Amino acid sequence: MAKASYAPMFETVSGALNKINKKSPHAQDQKMVLTTHRKAPTTSPDCSRVYLRGLSSVSRTTPVTAKETQVRTKFAAVSAAVNARVKTTSPTYADDYAAFLAQKDAAQGKTTFRSYIWSLESAAYDSEHQG
Repeated sequence: MAKASYAPMFETVSGALNKINKKSPHAQDQKMVLTTHRKAPTTSPDCSRVYLRGLSSVSRTTPVTAKETQVRTKFAAVSAAVNARVKTTSPTYADDYAAFLAQKDAAQGKTTFRSYIWSLESAAYDSEHQG
C-alpha cells in the first residue's frame, strides 16, 4: 500500500482534486479524484484516503420523483426570493437586519443573515403552498 506524506505547509488535503469534464468527448475515460482526511482520534495513523470515481457512478439511473420535483421547485423559489430580499436597498432591509441581530444569539437563532432570511422565506413559501 502506498503512503502519502504531505509537505508541512499542507495539514489536510480534502475534496475533489480533479473533476470530470462532462462536456468533453473523452468524459467516459476520465476519473474524478476525491480525497478525505480524518482528524478523529484513532489508533491507526492512516488518516488520508484517495478515491477514484468514474462518470458512470455520477450519472443518474432512476427517474426524478414527484417529491424531488417539489423540493427543487421550492428551493428555486425560496432561493430567488432570498436573493431578491438580500440585495434590495428598501427600508425593509434595515428591519430584517435588526430582527436578525435580535435573534442571532438565541438558542435556536440563525447565525448568518442569509440563513435567517432563508428561514423566513421558506416559512412564507410553506404557508402559501400548503396552507
